[in-house]
Amino acid sequence: MAEIIEGISPTRMELLKLGRRIKLAEKGHKLLKEKRDALVSEFLDVVQRVQESRDSTNEKLEAAFKDLLMAQAVMGSDAVWQISQVTGQEIKIDVDTMNIMGVKVPMIVIEDVKRSMVDRGYGFADTSSKLDDASRNFEEAIGEVIKLAEVQQSVQSLASEVIKTKRRVNALEYIVIPRLKATAIHIRMRLAEMERENFTRLKKIKAAIEAGEEGAEAA
Repeated sequence: MAEIIEGISPTRMELLKLGRRIKLAEKGHKLLKEKRDALVSEFLDVVQRVQESRDSTNEKLEAAFKDLLMAQAVMGSDAVWQISQVTGQEIKIDVDTMNIMGVKVPMIVIEDVKRSMVDRGYGFADTSSKLDDASRNFEEAIGEVIKLAEVQQSVQSLASEVIKTKRRVNALEYIVIPRLKATAIHIRMRLAEMERENFTRLKKIKAAIEAGEEGAEAA
């Protein structure tokens, strides 16, 4: 049996209080289990999105680097590097949060960074189509990387909340509720024992009174 809670007087009032605490703890345990299960479902869904996002990101980056290597082979690494110095782009990102089962997860919005060759700042002359392909794939990869960062952070936040909720469920299930019930049982047993002792004492008092009355009548 679980340990009892020390310092609680064995009275009917305390027993009633314990009964209410047990009901409240069991209700909280039920709600937390439901929350844990819902969080796990959300977590698994986001994990799936992480894998899909990672695959898409890797695919875009792989294609971009392949095209970049081809462009370097055709144009030369120095030429590609010089062009990269004049094609910089400011990327605007808006970071907000949304709520999933009480857990705040990031919501990242990025402006469309895809540009035409003219917008990138270089012309047709002395450039390879592979440079255009590499630029386009890298620009598309930026959005994928941001999306991946968003879902990975969501996974971490949800995982942390799942662990925290699971600990609270286990604490209620294996520690708090068993101790409350054990204490209630202890108080019931103590009250029953006190009633038996009181009944025995009353019988002795009654017997003594009756004996005194019989003695008085005999005198």
